[in-house]
Amino acid sequence: MTATVPLPRRIYKNTEELSIIGFGGIVVCSVSQKEADRYVAEAIDLGINYFDVAPSYFEGEAELKLGNALRPWRKGVFLACKTTRRDGAGARQELETSLKRAHTDHFDLYQFHAVTTMDEVAQILGPGGAAETFIKAKEQGLLRYIGFSAHSVEAAQALLDQFPVDSVLFPLNVVSIKNGNFGLQILEKAKEKGAARLALKAMALTPWEAGETHTYSKTWYKPIDDPDLQDKALRYTLGLDITAAIPPGHYELYRRAVDIAARYQPLSPEELADLEQRIQSLTPLFPVKE
Repeated sequence: MTATVPLPRRIYKNTEELSIIGFGGIVVCSVSQKEADRYVAEAIDLGINYFDVAPSYFEGEAELKLGNALRPWRKGVFLACKTTRRDGAGARQELETSLKRAHTDHFDLYQFHAVTTMDEVAQILGPGGAAETFIKAKEQGLLRYIGFSAHSVEAAQALLDQFPVDSVLFPLNVVSIKNGNFGLQILEKAKEKGAARLALKAMALTPWEAGETHTYSKTWYKPIDDPDLQDKALRYTLGLDITAAIPPGHYELYRRAVDIAARYQPLSPEELADLEQRIQSLTPLFPVKE
């Protein structure tokens, strides 16, 4: 499978344009540095300019390998990173470590990573919290945009209401949206607040069943492996009002996403009806808690 045209791009903030598929740092984990270099060079050739990584991905392996692989291309790409630290001192320490691993003097986007509880929101935004570090780092030129990722509607809504983030990285997956009422409320809230929308889990299917063999070792959920369903599910997410989507960290799934996105067209009514029928019995990854 080879994408024949460069990926389309969409506006992130102001005039910033990102490829509609981002390259997740987990793709370069569990492979050699030589292979990681090849993946990144290929991504550049395919028109990908959005790369996302975090220190928690394989205990720093993703940062180290992606940082090395991106060195020839750094000036021409949009590099996003994250921190799971909620305190200001910890966030600063992690930021500085990530910058060194990435061989860069700044991140284009720095994010509060996987915010889940209201206690985390309170700590991030409270005195001595990570938000203070982010603001200071932006003033110092260490980051350009501030964002967050979350797997909780409540926490995401609170952050959007209480802090002026530039973007939200959130699961926007057809099964969770249709069967779990999870995702569209954050899409709408982000639009209301003027925050760009970035998508995760577009190619997720359902949780692994107890005792089921995990055929994809890098995903904690069961990804879609049916080609037609992959196509429709990713196009569903790309049809939402988002800038870009980051596919699963397995190279084969990521490349499949690139090929689908390179020829992206919105779903027809017939295709959407077929997709909804095929997923109607699936358990969503993220149902909204009543």
